[in-house]
Amino acid sequence: MSYILTDADKAAAQTLGDDERFNHFVNKVSQHEELWILTDEHGCMMLTSDDEEDCIPVWPHADYAKEWAVDDWSQCKPEAITLKVWQARWVPGMEDDELLVAVFPTPDASGVLVEPRELQDAFARKKKLGRHN
Repeated sequence: MSYILTDADKAAAQTLGDDERFNHFVNKVSQHEELWILTDEHGCMMLTSDDEEDCIPVWPHADYAKEWAVDDWSQCKPEAITLKVWQARWVPGMEDDELLVAVFPTPDASGVLVEPRELQDAFARKKKLGRHN
């Protein structure tokens, strides 16, 4: 259920601060009920934070993910995950594996790292508010 992402909207979102991009991500994923990861033949792309924490980067649209598919990840392709599947399968699995979520990182690697449950709670709060800004 992806949305049309204009160049102007894309540029504007990428200039947001980390917390604003996190909120933008939660809004878009709540509205369109899907998020994007990068995968290759080995599975999901993972990153290691500066604090040596393993995390899975996620984006609100395939075009943002594509910008990361360069250099070491040039073989990766964006893959959509429905919000329902994310919450039912990915969150518990990431918790079991002690992985974090890198929410909407930019090409300069800036982003917000959160526990999977924290992101799920943000979606729940958004749903409770019933707004899609």
